Amino acid sequence: MSSQPSPRRSPVQERSQGTVQRVLSAASSLLAGGLPVEGLTTAQIATAAALSVGALYRFFPDKQAIVDAIAVRHMDQFQERLADVIMTTLPTDAPSFLGTVIDGFVAYLEANPDFRILAFGAPGGGRYVSRPTRDAYAGAKVAAAIQDFVAEAFDIDASNDFAFRLRMATEAGDRLLAFAFEQTDPVERARIIAEAKRLLAAYLFGP
Repeated sequence: MSSQPSPRRSPVQERSQGTVQRVLSAASSLLAGGLPVEGLTTAQIATAAALSVGALYRFFPDKQAIVDAIAVRHMDQFQERLADVIMTTLPTDAPSFLGTVIDGFVAYLEANPDFRILAFGAPGGGRYVSRPTRDAYAGAKVAAAIQDFVAEAFDIDASNDFAFRLRMATEAGDRLLAFAFEQTDPVERARIIAEAKRLLAAYLFGP
């Protein structure tokens, strides 16, 4: 199957995209290095990205926009990695597929502390990714991708009722993972994640 070639970007577009990625990478590095989100400023991000604050504001109106863009970039990267895993080792049933998604997401969070802090906050603290971004991405895009896959791979009726239950499971899973990452004991964290997989699989795919 042939496809239309992608439009060639202009040098200005290429530079703009490169600047955006520099800003996001700089902010991610600061967060991964232990800087609290509350202490992160656009001036610090601009300095780390070797930009003026004015140049940064050409692309992002405020710190929240940068935080949300980092989260979206991470979710895109996670989905790409998950697709590779699933294509390599296709789960045998829908509960196994759900477990693969959750395990993959947990591993990604552990490997990317900047995303983990933005997504779930520090223990006892609030979250930093805006609710509209979480709803649009995790609540809609990710849930839709899961629904399409299980419907095709495991012959599950992708009805409106299933879509609603998947939406509920996505929200519940988000809260359970946040609870898991509040635990400092890795054994207790693993226990909560295992129970979350069991609960969500029973709710979505049980009789």
